[in-house]
Amino acid sequence: MFDIDRILPNVMRPARYTGGEWNSIIKDWDSIDLRIALAYPDAYEIGMSNMGISILYDILNRRPDILAERVFAPWVDMASEMRRAGIGLFSLESKRPLGDFDIIGFSLGYELTYTNVLNMLDLAQIPVLAAERNDDRFPLVIAGGSCALNPEPMSDFIDLFVVGEGEEVILELVEAFRKLKKDGAKKRQMLEELAWIRGVYVPGLYRTGNDASKAIVERRIVTKLPPPLTNPVVPFIEVTHDRGAVEIQRGCTQGCRFCQASVIYRPLRERPIEEVVEAVDELISRCGYEEVSLLSLSTSDYSGISELITTLSERFRGMPLNLSLPSLRVDTFSVELANSIQGQRKASLTFAPEAGTARLRRVINKHVSEDDLLRTIELALNKGWHSFKLYFMIGLPTETEDDVQGIVDLVRQVRQIKGVNGKRPNIKVNVSTFIPKPHTPFQWVAQNTEGELDSKHQILQRGLKKTGASLSWHDPKVSLLEGVMSRGDHRLGKVIHRAWQLGCVFDAWSDLFDFEKWMQAFDECQVDPKGYVRERGLDESLPWSHIDTGVSLGFLKREYERAVAAEETPDCRSGICNGCGMKRWKVGCRGESVA
Repeated sequence: MFDIDRILPNVMRPARYTGGEWNSIIKDWDSIDLRIALAYPDAYEIGMSNMGISILYDILNRRPDILAERVFAPWVDMASEMRRAGIGLFSLESKRPLGDFDIIGFSLGYELTYTNVLNMLDLAQIPVLAAERNDDRFPLVIAGGSCALNPEPMSDFIDLFVVGEGEEVILELVEAFRKLKKDGAKKRQMLEELAWIRGVYVPGLYRTGNDASKAIVERRIVTKLPPPLTNPVVPFIEVTHDRGAVEIQRGCTQGCRFCQASVIYRPLRERPIEEVVEAVDELISRCGYEEVSLLSLSTSDYSGISELITTLSERFRGMPLNLSLPSLRVDTFSVELANSIQGQRKASLTFAPEAGTARLRRVINKHVSEDDLLRTIELALNKGWHSFKLYFMIGLPTETEDDVQGIVDLVRQVRQIKGVNGKRPNIKVNVSTFIPKPHTPFQWVAQNTEGELDSKHQILQRGLKKTGASLSWHDPKVSLLEGVMSRGDHRLGKVIHRAWQLGCVFDAWSDLFDFEKWMQAFDECQVDPKGYVRERGLDESLPWSHIDTGVSLGFLKREYERAVAAEETPDCRSGICNGCGMKRWKVGCRGESVA
């Protein structure tokens, strides 16, 4: 264990590194033979808001023969102090160096955390390149999360990837690892055996054509949601999402063509109302939260949402409990739903029309009309809400200047609405850049250049200034790098490595992002970033073609063609099967097994 007390006075927010939080689990290190470090490659405040890490922490530690501890990316001041003092990266619970663990598991949820993975391994005094970790004394370095659906950019650094949902496969993997370790297997043999587990991808074997690599890697799917997390670690300091959370459903049936989550979290699986209510009750009693978020990709689509809100409101009447409903549809039902929550603080409501014109919303298959938005805002005004956040995207396929101007025109109409008290809505407009993502119908399209995005931002700035709405947007340079990493191949490994050597860390943080260093890395590695954000041919081999999400390539191509024709595809709940391919895996659209 490291003596970190001597450096903590020199860093900001030292509670990021002390551990000992409420509900954290400390086990007897010497009595357990399988030790896993769950690593999140971002700051503590971000990682502690990630439900995936919390779920795995709970699942693994429920086993008396497994020890799971947490580690997050040290902020730049802490990393500097650690290097100066010769202190390696350590876990929060036992303060053990990461090199003492059997497995280090990284959660990859955002492409701009990749350099942090390298920095964490280096701080742990573990070689960052997988090829340099053949010595059996180093831990097995694995990774999962949404970014693992295109693992190639990070394949130089990770021993194996877990593709898909991890609740079941993680236990299969650690049991196989335990047996191999007990039998004295060398690392190469371990990887060859672990590669046979469905959902496991070992890039080192894939490149050598080893049979154990399996040409196609199938995404793991949990057919039934596991019990909800009701005993999470409660941080000492404020984190990004400082509240309890219950996942009420997983998956989405709306089929927005830009949305990767709607593909990689299929099929839809709902949690029973009784289970949700019990989970909220346990969260409050065990953690003391006064706010609980009901998590879903589209909360108002949960089939029992009205009954659930009524039940929770009655059960906790008179108690200081605030229910948070993220991801509401743009419709009056969502407003009525939010209004039905007892004691709801009417601070603001958030809606995502995504595009400014009906034509472009048909292109992206966003089932929202102009009238839907206007009626929703009017009802919300009359129910007591005055502030609204509206989310749009620019750079969408087939987008024209008229579509961008359509955002201005739509916001202008919203601002002209008056409530019964005569007040107009306060509007904050957030505009993100469309990033073509793997495994979506738009995986083949080109991403807008910085020049194209700048001209569209200018249209929005000029137009929205006259409406009185505030505007925020994403840096086109950040969007370029995100697009490159999203659709990259294994050649990006040397670029990521060089960028990290040049000092790139915490690239997702605007005050630390250094675009020039990244461009230097691309130049020195003779890799053209523009080649990754270009248009792809429909029959072109893609870097992620060996990953099978369960959604067929034929379906994605049909959806792309329907997008170009501005044709909508019905919601899966309409009763019409759109033929996405999930049923070939014997899993229906609502998660049920099918013959």
